[in-house]
Amino acid sequence: MTNPRRVLITGGSSGLGLALATPFLRQGDYVTLLARDPLKLAAAVDQLNKQVPGGRVGIQVSDVSGPNIEMDINRVVEAMGGLDLLINSAGILREGYIEKLTEQDYRQTLDINFFGAVRATRAALPHLKKSGRGHIVNIASVAALTGVFGYSAYCSSKYALLGFSESLRAEMKPQGIKVQVVCPPEFDSPMVDALDQSRTPENQAHAQTIPKLDVDTVVDGVIAGLGLGSFLIIPGRQTRLMTFGIRHFPGISRWVSDRSIRNAYRGPN
Repeated sequence: MTNPRRVLITGGSSGLGLALATPFLRQGDYVTLLARDPLKLAAAVDQLNKQVPGGRVGIQVSDVSGPNIEMDINRVVEAMGGLDLLINSAGILREGYIEKLTEQDYRQTLDINFFGAVRATRAALPHLKKSGRGHIVNIASVAALTGVFGYSAYCSSKYALLGFSESLRAEMKPQGIKVQVVCPPEFDSPMVDALDQSRTPENQAHAQTIPKLDVDTVVDGVIAGLGLGSFLIIPGRQTRLMTFGIRHFPGISRWVSDRSIRNAYRGPN
């Protein structure tokens, strides 16, 4: 690439954040991964160095829900010499009956999935404005487009992130900063693998009505969507068909999900 970008990916030590680093490195971009766990970050760099020998990849230990995120992003920008693209990919997943989830579960989920993106965006904006080609990509979820049994905390955080992205797009467009949001379905990742060990039966049944993708398909969909420039990126053809039905035929969509849940229902007691 003749004009490489400087890319910061939060939640970059695993999952989609890490997977997205590879195509950017192959394009010659300078990528920094930001995450909480230094050991996972080191392992991520080792993996990327094997996949893209000679790629420019840096790390920054930080917590998007912590008090030092602005200072840490400033450090990243200083090391890279600027910032062109911010990808907000940090996130957690809490699943369970509303009677069983605690207020702290809701607060922590929103603090990382929603407020974490807000904090990182606010810290990055001065640098993105200087870039001349500033770009923000927020990783939301299909759970930002429909309610899912057991995901009352997670859906709330992703609906909030989608709304934030809509408003951010409107505010940033006159300033020349592009904003896009990605709504993937569940895909192979450490977060989903951990969830599979403890799902409620109703969530398991409901999830089966939503196509599950492999992470490479999600990455391909994201990269294609970035090139097309569409605000809302939904990876996977089946996922796009499903979300079309959710948005245009919500009654039918709810009937399908209600039927799958009814057959599996056990309840919180």
